[in-house]
Amino acid sequence: MAAMVGRAILQFKTAPESCMICTLPLWPINKQLARKINCKLGYSLTSQSVAILEWWSGTEVTLYTDPESCRHYGKENAIVILNHNFEIDFLCGWSFCDRFGLLGSSKCLAKKELSYMPIIGWMWYFLEMVFIKRKWEEDETCFVQSLQNLRDYPEKFWFLIQCEGTRFTAEKHRISMEVAEKKGLPKLKHHILPRTKGFWVAVQKLRGTVAAVYCCTLNFRNGETPTLRGVISGTTYHPDIYIRRIPLGSVPEDETECSAWLHKLYQEKDKFQEDYIQTGRFPGPIVTAPRSPWTLINWLVWTSLLLYTLCLVLFQVVTSGSILTTLATVFLCFAVSFGVRRMIGETEIRKSSRYGVPVNNNN
Repeated sequence: MAAMVGRAILQFKTAPESCMICTLPLWPINKQLARKINCKLGYSLTSQSVAILEWWSGTEVTLYTDPESCRHYGKENAIVILNHNFEIDFLCGWSFCDRFGLLGSSKCLAKKELSYMPIIGWMWYFLEMVFIKRKWEEDETCFVQSLQNLRDYPEKFWFLIQCEGTRFTAEKHRISMEVAEKKGLPKLKHHILPRTKGFWVAVQKLRGTVAAVYCCTLNFRNGETPTLRGVISGTTYHPDIYIRRIPLGSVPEDETECSAWLHKLYQEKDKFQEDYIQTGRFPGPIVTAPRSPWTLINWLVWTSLLLYTLCLVLFQVVTSGSILTTLATVFLCFAVSFGVRRMIGETEIRKSSRYGVPVNNNN
């Protein structure tokens, strides 16, 4: 009976991934159709997280952007640059994608370790996310090939890249600014220095496919420090994103010039963050992009199916009269809860990777 509980949980949490596996035989026959199907399945899973953010916790992302630029959102391929400062910045990014209908087809540059994470990692593999080990000599071939694979993608997509390469912490910022001083670069107050190589390669390989770069700067009102645990607990946060659309043609092709361009962009982002802290808002008008009801509907359907099945299984457990079965079921529930908490822990800043911190740094 305990196994039935486990199967019930996994059945609904991994149903989209199971369907993605079923598309494998379709790839040699009709690759583009398989990709489109996987986009829909990816949306079915990812939108549940967006629903928890927007409908359960009541957190709605406010968008600051030029109305003229807004007309392009969702209608073109783009490289999206987002600062990596908060535990739920990825959720805010997904919300932005969903507002313009690209949640299922959005891509990102992610560390290789995430590909091994149950549910999310498996889904990202089928959605053709770009995974790297953050060692260029090992990543170059795979990185370039993954980007080239996106050139014939059948759906409009946004490729998210967090150029800092790691989440902001005080220690990483201090070390990064020491590097900036040695290189003669202006110091940043609210960002880590961007790593320019990956961005330059992405721009080069996606020219002709991607129309623009969306420079997104995220912050939270009143100095909020959002957490994924808070979102799941129903805490409402107030994120603001400032989006600037930059035509890809204005990004230099030369690597040195592109590197200087990106550093200048981050200096501008840093100024926007400082102004936000002082004034409580980003520049420009607020654009209204309503949340999608489909995220809520999809979440309610999957949750209802899961709860219904679990109730049936638990009823059988209770009525079975077997103490051993009951104890095994309770243990399994705790094990699942522990696994979920471990996954949530991956988003916590205090548990962020040591990437960018020298191994022998004792300062």
